[in-house]
Amino acid sequence: MSDVVLELPDALRADLKEPMGRLYTDSAALLADAGDPLVAVGDIVTYHLLEAGRVPDVALVDERTKRSAVDAAVSAAIEGFDRRVSVSNPAATLTRALLVAMRDALDGDGTTLVDVDGEEDLAALPAVLAIPDGGSVVYGQPDEGMVLVTPDDATRERVRSLLDRMDGDTEAALEAIR
Repeated sequence: MSDVVLELPDALRADLKEPMGRLYTDSAALLADAGDPLVAVGDIVTYHLLEAGRVPDVALVDERTKRSAVDAAVSAAIEGFDRRVSVSNPAATLTRALLVAMRDALDGDGTTLVDVDGEEDLAALPAVLAIPDGGSVVYGQPDEGMVLVTPDDATRERVRSLLDRMDGDTEAALEAIR
């Protein structure tokens, strides 16, 4: 179930550096602007949202930040979710297991922590497409802050274009998150 559906080619990496939404350094300000449901991608983002008093509806974590293990205090603070699901997702990929876990979490009741063995960085892309209108996706922008994406048609089109340019089966990825 964890087969790779899409893989990020090196040529596309630069296109992912530009934030897809507004950059925040203050969790309270971000939460004031965030929609519902809320998807958090990354350990540090999830930690900051929890510290600000908000359990994301879906959080994807891999116990790493900037290629290093997260601080034990950060890891220990990531709790309070109704469910915990573990998936495998190698670096620079999107696996069927991650996509299905995200879809199931969004469709389910309560909150879900998706514990990723590998890397969760690219999960923000399908999250933008999977989240219903009015929802928000938050992901980290290394050394800058947190990016809040409340998807609109233009943002969804940008994400779809990025997924189309990845190596693999875009249609299978889209089917997994529908």
